[in-house]
Amino acid sequence: MSSIPDDVFTEPEDFSPDTLANLGPLARLAGEWESDKGLDIAPKAEGPEQRGFREHIRMEPIDPQPNGPQLLYGLRYHIHINTDEAITFHDQIGYWLWEPATGLIMQSIAIPRGQVVLAGGTAKPGDKTISVEAKRGDTRFGICSTTFLEQAFRTDYYRIDITFNDDDTWSYVTRTDLAVRGKTPAFNHRDTNTLRRVAAPVANPMVGRLKSGKFD
Repeated sequence: MSSIPDDVFTEPEDFSPDTLANLGPLARLAGEWESDKGLDIAPKAEGPEQRGFREHIRMEPIDPQPNGPQLLYGLRYHIHINTDEAITFHDQIGYWLWEPATGLIMQSIAIPRGQVVLAGGTAKPGDKTISVEAKRGDTRFGICSTTFLEQAFRTDYYRIDITFNDDDTWSYVTRTDLAVRGKTPAFNHRDTNTLRRVAAPVANPMVGRLKSGKFD
């Protein structure tokens, strides 16, 4: 039986404009974060390689997103990672989204190597841990890559597990199952880190406009 209502066009009208107050299980991600304790385990021709990295993450509240009867609150994020070298080791943008009516959480990922991901899970406000996952070929929460990545480093599965710590830090473990050309079995590419807050979040744009009375 479908959970989609008969009326898929009418958008909710009576909802809070304050994203920070309605992020549910994502609330503790809002703000700016840093760490120099990250660890990456990646595939190389000669075998797995471990590298430390420095990470900076900015999580900014966006305005509420009504879409027919669906209402989402969320964060727009940017991740930038360096090692000891001056070049960028990893760059990533996307959104974390929360649907209060269903408990759905989602992470969208776009990386400048020709790959996008939409991962999903469920959570409740106040949860100490949250997780989302995506699988290659899933039409809801899936993975899309360029021809080169599909043939050389095919991503079959993605998962991130986040733990909110009592000292206002949060930790993550990502698992990415890679089918590397010429190698068997699949490689479990893992990244781990614990982020500390360096700046508090700011209100979403709609709240700022309502407070100032300026809507242009």
